[in-house]
Amino acid sequence: MKRIVLVSGMLLALAAFAGVLRPEGAKAVDDATPRDTVTVSGTGAVAAVPDRAAISAGVETRATTAQKALNDNSEDMAKVIAALKAAGGSKITTSTVSLNPSTTPEGVPDGFVAMNTVTAEFSIAAAGKGIDAAAAAGANTVYGPSFTNSDRDALYKKALQAAVTDAKAHAEVLAGAAGRSVGPVISISEASSAPSPLYATKDSAAGAATPIVSGPQDTTAMVSVTFELK
Repeated sequence: MKRIVLVSGMLLALAAFAGVLRPEGAKAVDDATPRDTVTVSGTGAVAAVPDRAAISAGVETRATTAQKALNDNSEDMAKVIAALKAAGGSKITTSTVSLNPSTTPEGVPDGFVAMNTVTAEFSIAAAGKGIDAAAAAGANTVYGPSFTNSDRDALYKKALQAAVTDAKAHAEVLAGAAGRSVGPVISISEASSAPSPLYATKDSAAGAATPIVSGPQDTTAMVSVTFELK
C-alpha cells in the first residue's frame, strides 16, 4: 500500500511541473494589456539677460624663421594674458596655437607666421575693458563676445519644466479631438537646444570704452512625451 501512495504522489508532481512548463501557460503570464498612447513634442523657453561674456584675444607674429616667430609670439602672448587677468578675466584658456609658412602676394615664401589665441570670461560690465586691455598689451586679433548666464543650469531646468507642460497641453488637444482624455506618462525624453540669438535692448549694459551690449536670450528645452490615453 505504501508503494502505491508514493507512485501516485510522483505522478501528481510531474503533472503539476508539466503544467508550469506549458507554452500557453507562459504566454498568459508574459502578455501585457495593450494600451492606447499618444506621443507629442513640447518646447519650453526661459528668457534672461546674460551676465557673462567670453572674449577671444590673440597675437599673430611674422618672422623669417619659425623659431623666431614662435619666440616673438610667446613674449607678446604673455603680455596679453597678463592684461586679461588684470582686467578681471577668468577661466583663461588657450583655444588656438598655429605656425605656418608665409608667402608674399606673388606666392614667394617670405618666412613664417605664428598665431596664439586665448579665451577669457568677463562680467558684462568688464568685457569692454578686457578687450581694450588686450589690445593695449599687443593683441592684434579679437573675437566675440559670446554671452552666457552664470545660472544657465537653473534656467535650463525651468525650460524643461515648461517643455513638459507644453507637451501635455498638446496631448490634451489631440486626445480631446479623439474623444479621449490624457492619462499618466508612459515615457519621456529630452533634446537639448542651443541658446537663441541675442538682440540688443535700450536698457542693456555696456563696457566703458569698447561697448559690449547684451540683450535677452532664450534658454530653450525640448522633450518628447508619451501619454496613456483613457
